[in-house]
Amino acid sequence: MAILSPAESPTKVHARSTIELVGNTPLVRLESLTKGLRSDVYVKLESANPGGSVKDRTALSMVREAERTGALKPGATIVESSSGNTGIGLALIGALTGHPVIVVAGDTTSQEKLALLRGFNAEVVLTDWTAPVESPDNARNVAARLAADIPDSWRPQQFDNPANPRAHYASTGPEIWRQTSGAVTHLVASIGTGGTISGTGRFLKDRSRGSVNVIGADPAGSVYSGGEPGEILVDGVGNTWGRPDWPAAFDPEVVDHFVRISNDGVYSTVHRLAEEEGLILGPSSGLAVAAALEAARSAPAGSTIVAIAPDAGTNYLSKAFNRPWLEQNGITL
Repeated sequence: MAILSPAESPTKVHARSTIELVGNTPLVRLESLTKGLRSDVYVKLESANPGGSVKDRTALSMVREAERTGALKPGATIVESSSGNTGIGLALIGALTGHPVIVVAGDTTSQEKLALLRGFNAEVVLTDWTAPVESPDNARNVAARLAADIPDSWRPQQFDNPANPRAHYASTGPEIWRQTSGAVTHLVASIGTGGTISGTGRFLKDRSRGSVNVIGADPAGSVYSGGEPGEILVDGVGNTWGRPDWPAAFDPEVVDHFVRISNDGVYSTVHRLAEEEGLILGPSSGLAVAAALEAARSAPAGSTIVAIAPDAGTNYLSKAFNRPWLEQNGITL
């Protein structure tokens, strides 16, 4: 397996602070899963961030911007709704910058993610993650009530915060460009808040003068790629809300087209990545890689396709790597 080091980027040794470890994640070329394909598929391993996911970039960007503008006062509490990774990133950054953190999480969030949140000393409030936007049990509504009751608290509101996609325009996109020496032809990313694909995709399109093709990987049950909303079995990605309620952090104009992947396709890819490539990655990573492999089958020969892997599979041992859970949810590998 070939690994590309982040050329022209700072090394990750002798960091003066854990914050300096955010970003500059490795890019890995797939070998087994791409046999017979005429293009290269690389995976951007965001699990190498100190909090274990791509959301460390988002959390750091939002906190620093809020501190700069005075929206987040020294020692003030951060309150956010999150299915896990953004909350973990905020808990990490909050611990390093002196801010208590309260995370409103979904009742289906994996136990591993909840343990990480509490490990970083975040207070966790569980609610119904599927509650509609008008419901008082909706996670964002719960977070709003908590923030209203806590003096000087600050809500990042990751779904609508411009510092979310800006983090990826400033870091993730440039890293991919450097690591591929400008050879990247396709970017594939799953979509939750939309910040990763919007910021990274916009940078790569700007830098390549529009030649990079941006592909949105969408799970079954999500409406980003069209169709009726349904149950989503991939943590942290997809959307069941109508177009007026889509996150402001997501710029659909950046996406050239969507690829919908079935639950079987997502989880079989997760297991193949582990068994054949030695990569223990989460379901949203399996989603992105499955879409990247599909793109590689029709891409021009010699294309360089980069899929963003948001986090590690160790956050989902009780789900993605748990046969009874897979069987219970009708997933066949």
